[in-house]
Amino acid sequence: MAPRRCPCGTGLTYAECCGRLHEGGGAATAEQLMRSRYSAFAVGDAAHLLATWHPDTRPGSLDLDPAVRWTGLEVLATTGGAMLATEGTVEFRASYVDGGGRRGAQHEDSRFVRVGGRWLYLDGVALP
Repeated sequence: MAPRRCPCGTGLTYAECCGRLHEGGGAATAEQLMRSRYSAFAVGDAAHLLATWHPDTRPGSLDLDPAVRWTGLEVLATTGGAMLATEGTVEFRASYVDGGGRRGAQHEDSRFVRVGGRWLYLDGVALP
C-alpha cells in the first residue's frame, strides 16, 4: 500500500509534509502553516488548529464537523510570509462537501504573524 498523499496538495506524502507539522514541527513559512491548517481540518486535528492560532484570536475550543469532507486546496496568492519575515497573508480557496452532499468552498485571505520564531494564524477575511 502506497503512503497517502498530503491533503494540502503538494504531492508529498502526509508524513513528509503536514504530518510532521501536526506532530509539533514548526512551519518555515506562512503558506506552509496555512497548508498544515487546511490538512488539520481534512484529518480532524483540532489540536493542531488551536496550537497554531494566535492567542489573541484563538477560540477557547474548536469542534470540527466530521460530516464535512475537505476535497481540495488552491493557494491563490501570498504576500510576505517568507522564512525571515514576521508577517504574511495567504489567499486560498478550500473546497468541501458537507454532510448533505452539497459542494462548497471557503475563500479567505488569512493573516499570519511570527511570534517567538513560530508562525501563527492571526485571522482571516472571507472573500466572495
